[in-house]
Amino acid sequence: MIRSVIEEKIAKSLMYLSAVLILYFVLSVIFSVFSRGLPVLTWEMITSTPGGGFYIGGKGGFLNAIMGSVYIVGGSTIIGLLISIPVVFYLNVYLKPDSKFGSIARLGYDMLFGIPSIVYGAFGFTIMVLLGLRASLLGGIIVVTLLIIPIFIRSMDEVAKSIPKDLLEASFSLGATRWETIGIVVRQIAPAIATATLLSIGRAIGDAAGVMFTAGFSDNIPDSLSRPAATLPLSVFFQLSAPQQEVQDRAYAAAVVLTIIVLILSLAGRFVLNRFSKNKI
Repeated sequence: MIRSVIEEKIAKSLMYLSAVLILYFVLSVIFSVFSRGLPVLTWEMITSTPGGGFYIGGKGGFLNAIMGSVYIVGGSTIIGLLISIPVVFYLNVYLKPDSKFGSIARLGYDMLFGIPSIVYGAFGFTIMVLLGLRASLLGGIIVVTLLIIPIFIRSMDEVAKSIPKDLLEASFSLGATRWETIGIVVRQIAPAIATATLLSIGRAIGDAAGVMFTAGFSDNIPDSLSRPAATLPLSVFFQLSAPQQEVQDRAYAAAVVLTIIVLILSLAGRFVLNRFSKNKI
């Protein structure tokens, strides 16, 4: 009895210590970014594109990077959902629970989940070279889509696997078709879809290595899929590489905008998740 109490106290202490350390590092990063970037952040930076000599201290802003990130993340998220949701339905509604193909598919998605984004970028760049394509907004969307599809599938699949098989069998026994049964599955995995979307957007908007090879960089807002597009992480990277202190400070300002966008997306995702969880039947 005494030993179990001691082990429980040690485990709780380690949990509290881990929570405190994680909170400390998160707050430290946020404080360092905001303390340096917020004082120099202006409305002009958010609403204007880079002017002449922007990366050596000239006037302008990084609206091009904001819009490029929105285009790439928005496009890849929509395409990723359109591809991932049918895959999850196939694995959990059409295949048998002990299907070998389903096990191999899940193993493959687990492997894809852990591949670094720079590998996706190098793969996409190789394909683009073979096809004679230039760095463009479309290339960035495709690579980021490949990056987040495993996140979508594995996040939703874990929840879909937990759906009681009796529920699906009851639906079939009442004469429901597979398409009608999918409607039941959608209600059950709606919170997982919201969570997977949140995780995917968070990874997509912060990716720099993948889009560096495929989306390129431009001081202008892309007006077509064939145009190169800038992103906020790349904007931060290029500005931090400059020797001028003023340009480096503007990199922190861009990092502040990126952090705020991620925070807004996180809060929106939690709100949607809570709504889905309350309405789930």
